Amino acid sequence: MNFRSFLLTVLCVLVATGSFAQANILNAKKPEDIGVRTEDQKKLDNDKPLEYGYVDDRDIMWSKMVWEIVDLDERANFPMYYPIDTNNIGNNRRSLYDVLMTNIQNGEIENIYDDSYFTSKRTLMDIQDALRLIDTTDLGYEQFNAEGTVDRQYIRRRDITAADIMEYHIKGLWYFDKRQGELKYRLLGIAPVAPDVNFIDSDDPDPVELFWVWFPDAREVLHEAKAFNNKNSSIPSSFDHMLNSRRFSGLIYREENVYGDRQINEYIAENSLMQLLESDRIKEKIRNFEQDMWSY
Repeated sequence: MNFRSFLLTVLCVLVATGSFAQANILNAKKPEDIGVRTEDQKKLDNDKPLEYGYVDDRDIMWSKMVWEIVDLDERANFPMYYPIDTNNIGNNRRSLYDVLMTNIQNGEIENIYDDSYFTSKRTLMDIQDALRLIDTTDLGYEQFNAEGTVDRQYIRRRDITAADIMEYHIKGLWYFDKRQGELKYRLLGIAPVAPDVNFIDSDDPDPVELFWVWFPDAREVLHEAKAFNNKNSSIPSSFDHMLNSRRFSGLIYREENVYGDRQINEYIAENSLMQLLESDRIKEKIRNFEQDMWSY
């Protein structure tokens, strides 16, 4: 009986998830009905982010803070990057950057920061210079010198869009929970990285972190936004679930250390292979800690 109850529970969860993904699409009488859930569906769908369990400081036997690069050129990370053109696609399909920016603009994400230590808060107005370039062309300067005014056609405006995002930087804590006897990970922050808007059209622009978001503060927003599931489009995955379950390819570029948390490329310069091996060494060191706990 217990096994049958378990199967029934799992089936209900899958049905609820599927109904959210393709809400009313097979029962819609007209296109406007697609995506509009009935009252019964809303009652059945108790969909919210999985709450983090409380972890007492005394339960943390060991921990290591790491920073990782999530390169959007890698196929495993494509769900965070696409779609970059939202003109010809439904409102339920957005890239991770669009989700973050839209909710920062409408106030759903209130706290953004200028670095990964979350010491200095920023506002949308503060980060505008990093997101937008407004410049005057040479013809505009000539017109201004001659007439004292500049036509709008001679003013160049360039905004950072989802297509410009190169990677994400994430910060998280690996820790060993001695109460449960296992190694766990908690994501703390995420930052989109794009070329410097002042040099974005140059041959080799320098990437910069646009802003940092305190991840627990954005979980509700990221849970509502769904990423495309290439294996089963009827059951999309939320960005919150994707990031918390580490369904992405990340490369460690910094760990907390006695040298002021210096990055790998600061002590291994101009050698990409050795930097990659150092990143793997840090990853293995973290992974082996749990294995060593149970080795006698």
